Amino acid sequence: MKSDRAQIGIIGGSGLYQIEGLKNTREVAVATPFGKPSGKCVLGTLEGVPVAFLPRHGLGHTLLPSEVNYRANIYAMKQLGVSRIISVSAVGSMKKEIAPGHIVLPDQFYDLTKGRRSTFFGEGVVAHVSFADPICPQMIQCLEAAGRSAGATVHKGGVYICMEGPQFSTRAESQVHRSWDVAVIGMTNATEAKLAREAELCYVTMALSTDYDCWHVSEVPVTTAQVVQVLLDNVALSKKIIRAAVKMAPPERTCSCGDALQNAIMTDPQAMTDKIKKKLKGILGKYLKTTSRKKK
Repeated sequence: MKSDRAQIGIIGGSGLYQIEGLKNTREVAVATPFGKPSGKCVLGTLEGVPVAFLPRHGLGHTLLPSEVNYRANIYAMKQLGVSRIISVSAVGSMKKEIAPGHIVLPDQFYDLTKGRRSTFFGEGVVAHVSFADPICPQMIQCLEAAGRSAGATVHKGGVYICMEGPQFSTRAESQVHRSWDVAVIGMTNATEAKLAREAELCYVTMALSTDYDCWHVSEVPVTTAQVVQVLLDNVALSKKIIRAAVKMAPPERTCSCGDALQNAIMTDPQAMTDKIKKKLKGILGKYLKTTSRKKK
């Protein structure tokens, strides 16, 4: 339906399961060729902007980071008309100056996940998107301005290292990651960012620092209870930032995110089967010719 459309997608991480201020809300179950998303998308208007909200870990937080169907989540956002995604995520701080409660806007990722499906392609279609700069430059500026206007301590830039989980790091792992000069550690956003780029969606991470991982010897090792408490203390702030950012987002995209596949598709459309063309229509539609080769 035409009314089931949005401009900005919000993916909520640990602690962020709903957005206050959404008006004219309705739930939509989006079917995708990659299976079911984490749950129903909540559509509505936020500060007058049509948005779609999806809790990453499902209603009641039932999905491990490795169990999240990232492809279905991003595909669902694309199907709903979303062109920009604001992703909210709890992270551990790897730097002393990033204290629990601070907001980090990473501009790079280092992916240590081991078995996730982090591409829409395969099955006879090859594409290699540029991922040198994984964060949308327009959206990170909006989030920075929104964060500062909300009174948050904002750290712009830095590396988000993405681990598999669900266990937190060992001390040895934490010290190695620290030696790589990363800013924060999490379990979800690198996968999302890769898929968002393939789907030609702008993507930005708002990382909520909850702890010092376990490298900080003067701090007790991170626990779920500690993470949850910091999240509860900061969830209102994160929602305030989201509302401001949505309102600040310019109407037109001047970044290159919307054309990420333009020179990335290696496979000739004539060599693609009708089956895979149908499956990837939501991703490749504007690049596929009307003629196709029948599968023998």
